[in-house]
Amino acid sequence: MEQLINVKTVDDINPDYKDTPIGLLLKYHNLNYELDSYSNAQLLIGMCMDNRKHLTIPDNFAYIIRTGGANLRYSEFKVSYAIAVGDVKHIALIGHNDCGMVNLIARKEKFINGLVDKAGWDRNWAEEHFMHFAPMFEIGNEIDFVTSEAKRLRLRYPKIIVAPMIYKVDDNRLYLIKEK
Repeated sequence: MEQLINVKTVDDINPDYKDTPIGLLLKYHNLNYELDSYSNAQLLIGMCMDNRKHLTIPDNFAYIIRTGGANLRYSEFKVSYAIAVGDVKHIALIGHNDCGMVNLIARKEKFINGLVDKAGWDRNWAEEHFMHFAPMFEIGNEIDFVTSEAKRLRLRYPKIIVAPMIYKVDDNRLYLIKEK
């Protein structure tokens, strides 16, 4: 967690992000800036689907894609839409600590039993489903994954500014990730 920058003041915001919608996101969420009015999205936020996360942002401020682990690999058409049609030039990629997409194999039996007991699935189907999709959605370490996903998105969309962040569920704050 020493790679994280706790944004407690405006001076803690990376200069590359300070006067951008990414800086505004940090000001709204962490620094309690007054919420402005927007008619168009200013950025795309890619974040985990985890229910423990809630951002303090104005209405109409951002497109938001929520997917396990903040993994946008399988949402790329939506990312492209936000850029090409929605005219966003910034992406905030937000992972979080204690993510369920880390070490999925440890949740294999719970996953399979849950589909069998709660959804009425056949056990073999549930196991095949897990074995097929778990490798696609396993993220490993949250910080490393968000950093690598930010790099991938920068290569895919070279004119777009991508900021990797972590949301800590214990204090409900956004942290910038120091990239190597």
